[in-house]
Parts: sequence; C-alpha cells; structure tokens
Amino acid sequence: MSVNTTLTGTEIRARYLDFFASKGHTRVPSSSLVPRNDPTVLLTTAGMQQMIPYFLGRETPPASRLTSAQKCFRTTDIDKVGNQRSLTFFEMLGNFSVGDYFKRDAISYAWEFLTQVVKLPPDRLHPTVHPEDDEAPAYWREIAGFADEAIVRLDENWWGPPGASGPCGPDSEIYYDRGSQYGCGEADCKPGCDCERFLEIWNLVFMQYYQDLDGTRTPLPRRNIDTGLGLERLTMLLQGKESVFEIDLYRGIVDHFATLAQTSYGKDAKTDASLRVIADHGRALVFLAADGVLPSNEGRGYIFRRILRRAVRHGKLLGLDKPFLAEAATTVIKLMGDYYTELRTQQERIIEILSMEEQKFSQTLSTGLSLLNELLDQLRQKQQTVIPGEDVFKLYDTHGFPVELTQEIASEQGFSIDTAGFEQSMQRQQERSRAASSFVQATDERALDQILKQHGTTEFTGYQGITDSSKVIALVVDGEEVESISAPQQALVILNRTPFYAESGGQIGDRGDLTSPLGTFHVQDTRRPLKGLIVHYGAMSEGHLRVGENVQADVVEQRREDTMRNHSATHLLHKALRDLLGTQVEQRGSLVEPERLRFDFTSPHALTSSDIAHIDEQVNRWIRANYPVETNIMPIKDAMSTGAMALFGEKYDDLVRVVSMGQSIELCGGTHCRSTGQIGLYLTIQETSSAAGIRRIEALTGRAAEAYLRRRSATVDSIASILQVQSDQVESRVEQLNQELAAAKRQIAQFQRADALRQAETIVQQSKEVSGIPVVAASVSVPDDKVLREMGEMVRTKLKQPGVVVLASDLGERIALQVTIDPALTKRGLHAGKIAGSIGSHLGGKGGGRPEIAQGGGKNKAALGSALELVATLVRDTIK
Repeated sequence: MSVNTTLTGTEIRARYLDFFASKGHTRVPSSSLVPRNDPTVLLTTAGMQQMIPYFLGRETPPASRLTSAQKCFRTTDIDKVGNQRSLTFFEMLGNFSVGDYFKRDAISYAWEFLTQVVKLPPDRLHPTVHPEDDEAPAYWREIAGFADEAIVRLDENWWGPPGASGPCGPDSEIYYDRGSQYGCGEADCKPGCDCERFLEIWNLVFMQYYQDLDGTRTPLPRRNIDTGLGLERLTMLLQGKESVFEIDLYRGIVDHFATLAQTSYGKDAKTDASLRVIADHGRALVFLAADGVLPSNEGRGYIFRRILRRAVRHGKLLGLDKPFLAEAATTVIKLMGDYYTELRTQQERIIEILSMEEQKFSQTLSTGLSLLNELLDQLRQKQQTVIPGEDVFKLYDTHGFPVELTQEIASEQGFSIDTAGFEQSMQRQQERSRAASSFVQATDERALDQILKQHGTTEFTGYQGITDSSKVIALVVDGEEVESISAPQQALVILNRTPFYAESGGQIGDRGDLTSPLGTFHVQDTRRPLKGLIVHYGAMSEGHLRVGENVQADVVEQRREDTMRNHSATHLLHKALRDLLGTQVEQRGSLVEPERLRFDFTSPHALTSSDIAHIDEQVNRWIRANYPVETNIMPIKDAMSTGAMALFGEKYDDLVRVVSMGQSIELCGGTHCRSTGQIGLYLTIQETSSAAGIRRIEALTGRAAEAYLRRRSATVDSIASILQVQSDQVESRVEQLNQELAAAKRQIAQFQRADALRQAETIVQQSKEVSGIPVVAASVSVPDDKVLREMGEMVRTKLKQPGVVVLASDLGERIALQVTIDPALTKRGLHAGKIAGSIGSHLGGKGGGRPEIAQGGGKNKAALGSALELVATLVRDTIK
C-alpha cells in the first residue's frame, strides 16, 4: 500500500498549501476550534466554517481563492475512537472558491494534486457523485478519463450545513482503494461500502444553495467551492501505514504513552485500542486548551471533560495510576507546535489545565469507588445481585465513574449490571445533550436576514450620545415582518440609526424608549443577531408604531452611565493585572452591567489579599489621575504596533477601534466614560475560580461601590453596638470572643468525654453473651455523632474479650446509631456495616460502613427498643 514513505505529515501539509498557492489561492491561517460568530455548532467541525460569512456575502473575503489547513473537532465518533481510523481531532486541508471557479477546476486541481504532486496511483482512485448531479461525472470523464460506469453515484453525496441552516450543495468524494485484502469479498464492493477497502480521503463540495430552518433550499447569489482533504488519512496512505495512529504525526504520541505504560504498540489488541484512545484524546485536549476551551459541565467544556475522563479511564486500563496527560502534552506540542504556534505560546497554560483537571478526576474516581461500595452493600442487604442501570448511569454521568470499571468491580464481588437499563438512561441523556447542543435559531432569523439585505447595516450613533432621531425601517413579530404594532404587542424594531448599544464584548445591551407621535415602544434589550444589524427587543407600552414612522430614541441615561463606568474600569483592571502578574495574563471573558462588572483572566493561582489591595489602589490611582478616554479608528496592524491589547481568540476587522486611557490601550467597540475620573470609585468585592486556570474578579464602581461601602459601614456600626464597643474596636473584641468560645468548647468537650467514660463503665456491665461473644446494645445520652463514635470505641476496648457494641442516641430529629466490632470477629463473618444497615432500616432509615465500624440511624424513635433487641439475633445468625 506504500506510495511515498519519505514524506512527513508536515511536508504533505506544506505541499498542499504550496500547490494551491501556485493556483492563485491566498493562504489563511486555521481558525480557532471555538467558532467565531457561529452559534450553530459548539466546535469547528470543518475547514469551511470560517468561510461561511464569505459564501453568504455577509463579509468580504481577503481573496476569492483561499486555502488552509484547519484544526477540526467532531464529537459524533467519540465512542468509536480506539479503532484504526476514528479521530476526534484532525486536520482538514481545504481549498475554497468564493464565487470564482466551480466544479471543473475543483475536480481538475484535486486530480492534479493527488496524481502528480503526491503521486497516488490513478488506478487506485475512485470518485463518487450525487445521483442528480450530471456535471461532475462529465468532468471526471473529461479530466481523469473515468468511464461512466466507474463513477459511483451515492445519495449521501450531499453536503448539508454544519448547523440547522446554512450553505449546502452536492459533493463529489474521492476514495482510495486499499486492496481486496481489506474488502468484504462481495462482488459489488465499491466506494461507499462499509468494509475497510475503500477509504474516503477528499470531499469536493459544490456550494450552490442556502438551506433554511424548514429545509427549503434557495440558490446562492454566487456558487462556491469548499473542499476537505483529511491530512491524517492521506499521510497514512503515503507512508504505507495500517492506521493513522502509525503515521509520524501520531506515532511519537502513541509511543510516549506506551513507554509510560511499560508496553509497546502492536503487542496486544486491547492495549493498542487504549493507546489509540489516549493518543487521540491527549492530542485533542492540547488543542482545545490552546484555543481557550476549559472543562465544565456544559457545552464545549463538557466535551473537554468527557474526553479527558475517557482518556484517564483507558490510562487506568494500561496501569497508568499517576497523572500522565500533562506530561504527554509536551510531545504533542513538539510534534505540531512549529505550524500551530499557539501550542508553544500557550504551553504552560495547557499543561496546567490538564494537570488540574486530571488530578480532579482522580479524586472523582476515589469518590465513585466509595459510592459504588456503598451501593453494593445496600444491594446485598436487599439480597439483589444486579446493579440497576439508572444507578450505573448516575455513577457514570454525575460522578464521571467509568462503566467498565463499575462492571469489573461488580463482577469481582458477584454482581452484574443492568446493561439495558444503562443504555436506556444513556440514550435519554444523549437525546437531551443533542437537544441542548444543537442550535435552534430564532424564527426571526430569516426575516432579519432579508431586512439586512434590503436595508443594509444600522448606523450606531451611541458613541456621541444617548438620544437620536431615527426612522423605523422594519418591524418583526413572531418571525414575520409586519407593517404596524400596537400595545401591548411584543416585537423587534429595526431603525436606520440608533444610539442604543447592542450587547457585545461583555457589555450588555441598552434599554430605553422609542417614541413616535402615536405611541411608545419600551426597549428591554438591544442585540446584534447579524453582523451590522442592531435590533431592539421589547413591547409597545402605549399606542401604535408603524414602519416608516420617525421616532425619538432615548437610552436610559443612568443605566448607560453606570455601565460605562464599569466598562472603563475593566480596561484599567486588565492593565493593573498585567502590571502585577505579568504580560501572560489574558482576558477570558467579561460581563459589564450597570450594577457590577465581572472580569475573567488567565492565572494558575488565586490572588492574595495583598494582590487585591494593590490592584484596587492602582485602579483608583488611575481614576484620580482623571486620564482622558480617547478613541481612534485605525488599521489593525497600526493598532497592534501601538501595543494595544486584543482579546484572545477574537477575530477583528481590518479597521479597529482603539480605546486609550492612561497606560491602558485596548481594541474595544464598547461605550466608555469621557475620562477615568468619571468612574468615581473602584472596589473589588470577590475573587474566585471560574474554571481550570481561569480566575474571576467581581467589582463595583461609582454609585454601586459607594452604596456597598455604606452598607458595610452600617453593618460594622451595628455589630459595635451589639458588642458595646467603638467601631474601631470591633475586630479585637471579636477575636477576644473567639478565644473565649474556643476555651469554652474545649471545656465542654472534656465534660462530655468524662460523661461518656462514666456511661461506658456502666454499659460494659450490661453486656450479654451471644454465641460466646460479649454483645452490648444500649441507648445512651450524647450531644453528637462524634462523642457517640468515641463512646463506642471506649466500650469495645473495655470488654474483656472481642465483642460487638451497638449504641444509639436520640439527637433530636433522628436516632443516631454507632456499630463497633472487634477486628478479630470480622473474620468470623460479622460486618458492622451490615448490622448498621439492618438496624437503620428497622428505625425507618439506613446505615452502612466498614466491617469494623459503621454508622446509621432513622427517625422512628418508637422502634428504638425493638431495634436494639434485634442486635443479638443478627449476631447469632451471622457468626461463624
């Protein structure tokens, strides 16, 4: 199968980009795995995603011919990763035409590259086309000399949009024949067969239509080309390897993990599958972390966490008990950091995120083991041997405990799991997950898209003021354009110009009123659902509003001013953090509201109280300096040369807005104070962890900060009054009271222990012999569970021979139970956890624990006497 074993994956990528550059294509860098302005998908799944705005005519491309090597991540085959072919993260080589060439040239370029540049044997290549596409087969016959019967027609040769709507069209896929030894042996085996013989390597998409949410397809204004060639698959063929995991882009990662596990790839099928999983997932995690994806329980973060947990589980199967993913990240970065330079610049952060999350999951595994053992004890008491599927799924989904490990431990202890029940729970969760992750656009999108095409972009005048005269150019109700609305109708209002700021860059949208001679529309929110189009969301509070009417647009002044104070303060905060912690600090999100500001930034460690005090002092020093806030529009290159800070992962237009205040210079489209002095006062109120490697500051400015300090001052005065001291003496008085309280607690504990000892002396005398074993079952008076445990141990040690101690105490809302058994008796079948479970159940509650010591309880106080009488029977029936 080998064609050219001398080419590395890096060289193949370079040859592809060089080839299309020679055909007039402009190289564009890979976009982030986090899609820009595309809520239809969680992650970048294809090279064409960054091209969609160009295909739809919403943005101007840098050129009509483009080529790229794009980072991609697909979640559909996560559970299949481990076989020879499936990947989550991969590289997609692509060439794109935005209204330039179409089918003929796309086919010609593909054929030339495959047969002349990388020299794949032409007789091994087989094209497929859509049955209703007559043009593509004609070009394949003309350019490559294929007979018509050699061109396979497949219904699945249609490329749909990555989300619910978007550009689409027929496609032509190119398959490579790996040889009959990989086939199914059927006479009609051909491209599209499920066997391993024919491998799809390149998809040529002829983008001709736009698909609406309802499935309706309309021709695009310009026909486009989008192609995707899998780098890993092509490299596998050229290097003559059996799987993508053996190519040079992967083998170093696989071998690194194999070395850690003290094994070698190719030694054992089960081991190889686990090595493939952690190699793919390990590589994917490095790229996700580099692009700002952080572990969480939803969205992209859930995907990150899911594949990390899957990798750790397979690491456990290989015997890797210590964290290994962060260590292996350096291998991934070494292999791919020359082309994807963000891996090197983010290396320290990537390693820290992986280390923290892997360590956290190791703790999760420990918790899962404890929960599983408790579940097995409960099932034993009920004499059940099958773990319900819902419980298995809860361990897996809620606590991240691998199903395979649950099954293994259960089998060792004589249990099985309800696989069907687990699968049903998993299916329900997947349906919920798909519903949550699939993007369902508002019904208004189509109407707004037409409005944008017809009327153009909205002029924003909010930098100059908070009021303006404007004209209603469109009204939308329930996804349809209407000519008029009346109170109390809800609607979307689009003006030709507006002072209302649309939510963007962390700053929330403005509120206010649109007033015409016939009515008032109350704006509850302002957004920009399509680039360039500002939409006012709200309801008519009185009267009527018609398309074409002139309105007075008034933003709520105090709300805007408070928001501007907080927004300007985030810039000063960002600068203060970088000055204190270093230039590696990067903004990772913000929220700017009238009431407060929230600022997320990269940092592996929490800020100290001294750090926070320093930041507050610095920000307030700049506020008092009353620096003018200046804005300038300039080319992005000029802006970056001034040292302006740009947001990580953000894609900017050629012309950007630069906001300067003192030493702070940032790219920003938000509204700001005229000078820093207008912020008034800055106060950090909280610093917490937002995610792995991300810290969050919440702060107040202006009126909100003043109100906060007044409340704090009033609280201190109130406490001083209660303590009957001056306000400046509160701290010392509270410290004194704490010391007195600690001393009192120690004295009480001494009294309680002495009382417990006296009770223990009496209780020991009440022991009864059961099957030759001293058994104590008594009700005692103690203040809490801790003293009850201590008393149980006291009584056990005072017995003259190994015995069983069961103590119960009324703690108010419940009866607390403590079971203590001498270790020598556990070898004879006695188990404290089982006894606690039986007695707890008798009390209307539960119990459980280790063989030597266990706890339990219940709320049925009337059953306490009979519960204690049950102890002797349990011991007699169990002792061997």
